[in-house]
Amino acid sequence: MFRVAVLFITLLGLLAPTAHAERKSDNRVASTVARSDIPQRGTLYRIERAGHTAWLFGTVHIGQSAFYPLEPKVMRAFRQADALVIEADIRDQANLQKAVTRYAVYPEHDSIDHHLTPTQWQALQDALAKAGLPAAQIQRLKPWMVANLLMLQAMTQAGYPSEQGIEQYFLDLAHKENKQVRALETVGYQLSLFDRLTPAQQADYLQETLEDLQANQGIEKGIQLIEAWKTADHAKMVALKQAMLAENTTTSSFIDNVLLKERNPGMANGIIALLEKRERIFVAIGALHLLGDDGVPALLRTRGYRVTRIY
Repeated sequence: MFRVAVLFITLLGLLAPTAHAERKSDNRVASTVARSDIPQRGTLYRIERAGHTAWLFGTVHIGQSAFYPLEPKVMRAFRQADALVIEADIRDQANLQKAVTRYAVYPEHDSIDHHLTPTQWQALQDALAKAGLPAAQIQRLKPWMVANLLMLQAMTQAGYPSEQGIEQYFLDLAHKENKQVRALETVGYQLSLFDRLTPAQQADYLQETLEDLQANQGIEKGIQLIEAWKTADHAKMVALKQAMLAENTTTSSFIDNVLLKERNPGMANGIIALLEKRERIFVAIGALHLLGDDGVPALLRTRGYRVTRIY
């Protein structure tokens, strides 16, 4: 499921029509009145240095309307900030389309069936039919992209649509409250990481996704992680991350070495650059980037920042 969470930001503009996303988010933004019964969700950190304070909130990139409004501590932190900081800003649709074309689409006269065995191609067609995705529409997409689309569609069918994601919620609030939005990464960078997979690794990544979907394991893992996030169960999120990365698969290795360990230092450096400008920021990034000794909070501590986990 984490592959879905990572890629969600870069796919939102393609998978969720803008008007539909705005209708959903308008309802959520309207429901921001603080209540005492709102549970803690995700994980929240306070970052301090030289009298300056910023906030770091761990998110999930898909969700449900029941997640909103978020609890008062998070919303107070957001409203104290001058800028919202997210992983990547998907509002520039032109750049998003260019990045998808460059990294996720085969050149003309090439297609995904040329890169799969007959057995894999048949299994993919079966999975697409079950997901309600026409095979013709994914014909020129690379295997890693199709794998992520299938997982995202499966989570949507399980009741966790992309337009209910936390980053979209904060983007809508930032627009409503005239806050600046800053990004730690670009859409092109995120997509380029997946495109670094070799053709054989891409086929493995898709094969592992198809097997997870067939056994319903991908959905179960995703829901377990979301449930831990929904109840702010930090220990459970850490345990789920460790279990996921312990799997001896191409997917697990890629997530651990590239999507987490390679990206976390860059995110930490980006946050530090903003803090050194004395900007008041609220950072909302995927919760798994915040966990463990190589997570963003730990990296900020090594750079001399006082980092306190609120919950």
